[in-house]
Amino acid sequence: MTKTKTKSAEKENTKTNKAKSKKEKALVIVESPAKSKTIKKILGDSYQIEASYGHIRDFPPKVLGFDVSNNFEPSFVVMPEKKVVVKKLNELAKKSDKIYLASDPDREGEAIAWHVRQVLEVPDDKVYRIEFNEITPKAVQHAVENSRNIDMDRVKAQQTRQILDRLVGYKISPVLWEKMRNYRLSAGRVQSVALKMICEREDEIDAFIPVEYWTISANLLKDKLPFTAELTKYKDKKIEIKNKEEADKIVEELLKKVLKYEVSKVTYRDTQRKPSAPFITSTLQREASSKLGYGVSKTMQIAQKLYEGIDIGADGPVGLITYMRTDSTRISDDAQAAAKDFVTTNYGENYYPQNPNIYTKSGKNIQDAHEAIRPSYVERTPDSIKQYLTSEQYKLYKLIWSRFIASQMENAKVKNTSVDITAGDYLFKTGTSKVVFDGFLKIYNDAEDELESQSKIPDLEQGDDVKLEKVDPKQHFTQPPPRYTEASLVKALEEHGIGRPSTYAPIISKIQQKGYVEKQEKALAPTILGRTLCRELVKYFTDIMNYEFTANMETKLDDIAEKKAIWTDVLKDFYTPFCGTVDSAKKNMPKVLIESDVTCPNCGKKMIVRTSRFGTQFLGCSGYPECKTMLPLNKDGTAVQIDEKSEEKCGKCGSDMIVKVGPYGKYLQCTNTECNNRKRLVITTGVTCPKCGKGEVIQRKSKYGKIFYGCNKYPDCDFVSWNEPVAEKCPECGEYMVKKITKKESKIVCSNPKCSYSKPLDSENGEENV
Repeated sequence: MTKTKTKSAEKENTKTNKAKSKKEKALVIVESPAKSKTIKKILGDSYQIEASYGHIRDFPPKVLGFDVSNNFEPSFVVMPEKKVVVKKLNELAKKSDKIYLASDPDREGEAIAWHVRQVLEVPDDKVYRIEFNEITPKAVQHAVENSRNIDMDRVKAQQTRQILDRLVGYKISPVLWEKMRNYRLSAGRVQSVALKMICEREDEIDAFIPVEYWTISANLLKDKLPFTAELTKYKDKKIEIKNKEEADKIVEELLKKVLKYEVSKVTYRDTQRKPSAPFITSTLQREASSKLGYGVSKTMQIAQKLYEGIDIGADGPVGLITYMRTDSTRISDDAQAAAKDFVTTNYGENYYPQNPNIYTKSGKNIQDAHEAIRPSYVERTPDSIKQYLTSEQYKLYKLIWSRFIASQMENAKVKNTSVDITAGDYLFKTGTSKVVFDGFLKIYNDAEDELESQSKIPDLEQGDDVKLEKVDPKQHFTQPPPRYTEASLVKALEEHGIGRPSTYAPIISKIQQKGYVEKQEKALAPTILGRTLCRELVKYFTDIMNYEFTANMETKLDDIAEKKAIWTDVLKDFYTPFCGTVDSAKKNMPKVLIESDVTCPNCGKKMIVRTSRFGTQFLGCSGYPECKTMLPLNKDGTAVQIDEKSEEKCGKCGSDMIVKVGPYGKYLQCTNTECNNRKRLVITTGVTCPKCGKGEVIQRKSKYGKIFYGCNKYPDCDFVSWNEPVAEKCPECGEYMVKKITKKESKIVCSNPKCSYSKPLDSENGEENV
């Protein structure tokens, strides 16, 4: 009896111990499956990692999706393509003891976590919200140990933004469809303001009138060592030279009347240059654009992969950088300590500042919830993991790593020398800079130009006489403001407090996808459609297009997240006046045709910009439906050149020839389809070949489509030039002259590289070709 009881007790104890030793099963739900391997390696086999693949619910299609009369209460439905995902998440959640919602650590991520929670059919006490700024063992484990509830204030802020964007899109777009007869047009709370910035810059460029000015430099010698100085003052006043006559007068006086060039002052100044703060989203996008040539979307895509994790051999998948959507320059104490250890170990104590560098960012709507963008492990130098990264990943990681380490290093010390040279009543200046301690420049320089002056000057002291070799006058013209690039547009949006780190890339992509803006040599230029749309929006939807109004709305969204404002009050304050504006536009906005400068080749009426149901823009006759002529449209809004008639007859059959445009330029083609004879159309310059003196210089194209100029007697004469020759000889050396056209200036220069003669390119010399 006793033995039986003992065996039963032992059996019961065994069951209890097995139950106690049984590990809990946990489900971690992330946004992107790319993170799964990295997090799985950290948390171990008792955790299953699954992805929601971004948002799983949205407003119902083709309706507003919220009840205005019921405090803007939103309604959400599972997206059709996410129903399978939701089903799988529920199956796994029911089998799990704990569910951790680990979407991204921002407002959008908080909303995704809330939506996932809403579809999970499990008790509340099984669901936990966790967030981490970097995917490292310490950060992830700390998040699991310090889980929290979903922050409903952040969720309401995100939903308010979503409702505002829906209101703007759903209320304004139908007005545009009706008034502008284009069913692809849309307005956006932030995208329309970005378009306005680009259009306003284009208006500035169009209205810009270049102003001529001249500079004069002197080539000087001291102990046979040459150097250059710039003319800056006349009789102690800043000199401004407006035209060639003034420049010639000064040059003549410097050459004939000024007998002595003397060093009147030498100034030495020691300066320090501080390193820049670690990257935030906007500065990373700008720096990647200027240093690597990456667009903002490309930069964010690469950064996303670096954050989520890269397989680096034996260590498996590793998250290499912190979260890449942030506008805070703050870094953690651990990161600061790791940087100090790395700098002092690898570069020496003198490369680390006496007090750690701390950065604060000023400006509108700054949030400090996350750290700056930095490497998760400073010891993983770019070169140590280069073999595991793609070329683009390596370049961006190196940029982030170097910028962060540099931000924690000592200032660079620079010695500047400034020299004044007196020539009668005129004052010339020259100078040089020398880095005496490189500091953070040891690994990173964010300046567009070199800190250390490239020009060298001899040792000069006050009272030294210098010899004048040459006076060099140069003509210049003031330049219009440049078009925005993707990077400079991000900077402008940030300065105005418009948008958020997570919105910059999609906004810029969308206005290009919609055909409102196009890239021209990496700059953003508005299309005819974009400029017309912007003009109408500014006229009839003033508040929506107002920078301050849009920035204030961003502030209100932040206030909701920080419990400083009630989300329904923010929406009510916006809704009533906005609806009044929409009603006014419906009544007062006229029908708008987007006219081009092209006339219909068949009936002579104006051609207008239209959009096909596939989204392709083209030119259609304004006389439609009587005239159904259509022409293709170039990206810049000009019509693709149609076939031109030629006076030349076909050499084979005698039929008319027409001018066509091919990939290598224009050519003549016979109109007789049975003959179909072709002949290259030669574009002449009217300039006799400067090499053989017999042939004529003609325009040609390389196999890569680049224009060059050559003799028409080829192959007997092999003369070629990338620049177009002119019928003029250089007055100084007698060589032939060519046109040189750049963004900054247009001029005629001597083809002899040893001769510096040049003169302005006037209209008679071909300015119309610029």
